[in-house]
Amino acid sequence: MTAQNSATALRPIAVGPLGGAAQAALGVLAFSFSFPATAWALEGFGPWTVTGLRGVLAALLAGACLLATGARVPPRSAWPGLAAVAVGCAVGFPLLSTLALRLSSTAHSAVVIGLLPLATAAVGALRAGARPPRAFWLAALAGAAAVLAFTVQQSGGAGLTTADLYLFGALLLCAFGYAEGGRLARDLPGWQVIGWGVVAALPVTALTGALALTVEPVHWNWHGVTGLAYLAAVSQFGGFVVWYRGMAAIGVPRASQLQLAQPLLTLCWAVLLLAEPLPATALPTALAVLACIAVTQRVGRRQ
Repeated sequence: MTAQNSATALRPIAVGPLGGAAQAALGVLAFSFSFPATAWALEGFGPWTVTGLRGVLAALLAGACLLATGARVPPRSAWPGLAAVAVGCAVGFPLLSTLALRLSSTAHSAVVIGLLPLATAAVGALRAGARPPRAFWLAALAGAAAVLAFTVQQSGGAGLTTADLYLFGALLLCAFGYAEGGRLARDLPGWQVIGWGVVAALPVTALTGALALTVEPVHWNWHGVTGLAYLAAVSQFGGFVVWYRGMAAIGVPRASQLQLAQPLLTLCWAVLLLAEPLPATALPTALAVLACIAVTQRVGRRQ
């Protein structure tokens, strides 16, 4: 191996002062504000404009951090995974979830995306060769079933809407991005994983933003600017830093189950920030989901 290759080769990194579960939980908390922030951003910008601008701003922030720290370009072996991060987390999920929020409430969208942990755990297990015990999968399925039942109850038993299709597409793309990012974060610092991911997506997000600004109206207001700033700085960059580090430390399947709490947190923010009504079945669902999280975490520690 040459000196240059040695300098850029992937190697294990330390988790940091916080434990893996704590860092993954901080990521979940950060992401739980994403849908309310998107709703705010849509008060000032169109959905394609929001997707493009948040990607561009996140790439500029990440690029500045990469340059300031002298981060080396990852080796070729890392770029397929970084491409998955770019497609799933920097382009696909932001666009499809934003389009969905134009057609659906924040509360409804949050519970549909609650299926993301199961999808992430499944993808992570397949890609990383993990073999969680049967109790883990049973608890994960139970949590997903609780979220799905909540969603069906809220829709009155109606079939899937266009917004639901957008959301299901978003969670599938995001699951691949999460799983690949968590795998890479075992060897690269988590902030570099998402940093290089959003930088790789910059040509797409820049073109999207530039074209969208010519056709979608812009209404400058406090909510719109604040929501867009949060999406760029936290949802698309800062939150991933701790999230990927947590996934690298405790494993993709275990970390993904912490996200079962995300739709419930988002429901709270929807009430507090958007004045949306809280569904009557939210508390029973919350208790069921929290019980599933406890089981998956306990089983994961035993393993």
